[in-house]
Amino acid sequence: MNSTVRKLFTILFISFFTLETFAQESSSDKFNKGADFFSSGSYEDALQQWIDIYNTGYRSANLSYNIGNTYFKLNRIPDAILFFERAYLLDPSDEDINYNLQIARTLIVDRFQEIPELFFVKWYNFISLSLSTNVWAKISIVSFILFLLLISLYIYSSKYRQKVLGFWLAIMFFIISVSSFAFALRNKSMVYDSHKAIISSPLVNGKSSPDNSGTDLFVLHEGTKVTVEDEVGEWLEIRLSDGNKGWVPLNTLNII
Repeated sequence: MNSTVRKLFTILFISFFTLETFAQESSSDKFNKGADFFSSGSYEDALQQWIDIYNTGYRSANLSYNIGNTYFKLNRIPDAILFFERAYLLDPSDEDINYNLQIARTLIVDRFQEIPELFFVKWYNFISLSLSTNVWAKISIVSFILFLLLISLYIYSSKYRQKVLGFWLAIMFFIISVSSFAFALRNKSMVYDSHKAIISSPLVNGKSSPDNSGTDLFVLHEGTKVTVEDEVGEWLEIRLSDGNKGWVPLNTLNII
């Protein structure tokens, strides 16, 4: 019986990694096909290849950036901005992503005076996005383990120099662990639980209440970036970059 169970687990283990490897190779083939289509000017075909990969759940700055470029070539500016924004969240330091995003933003109709973000919040977000959630989490765990080892050295060592060294190093790794954990949470919030969205409808009225009878407060055009504040049924309360708020139908925007 034990032998049979072991064989079954071995078969399942091998099958799992075989399928995973096949999926990776398939995604790689699709990405390369998409690149070939893009180079030859077949933008619709390139988009189909890359969207297929995106729909499997795979996420990378490079993939989102290429999808954004393809939408831009097809003159679908709101979709291009959406994927440039998604690429930015995964790699905010990439100059090409930032440049293309700024170019795409110049092509939208709406212009709002933005409330400036506090500099320490801006840097906190930038550092959080510099590494993935998993990497920050691993740094936090390793740092905490080192903290425990060094605090043990401080407690149990009989040598004064070792106790002092263990104490200060333990403090350092504890701070790194806590900071990394905070960066991991912030990264997850920004990348996977984003409340930012891009207006996808050509024209949408911001209402004073979540229904069609509400007073029109403002008019938005496709490509405008907003922040989702609340949800009631098929309506979302959004906040503009200038601080104004209103309600719009759920199907008029795409979450970044």
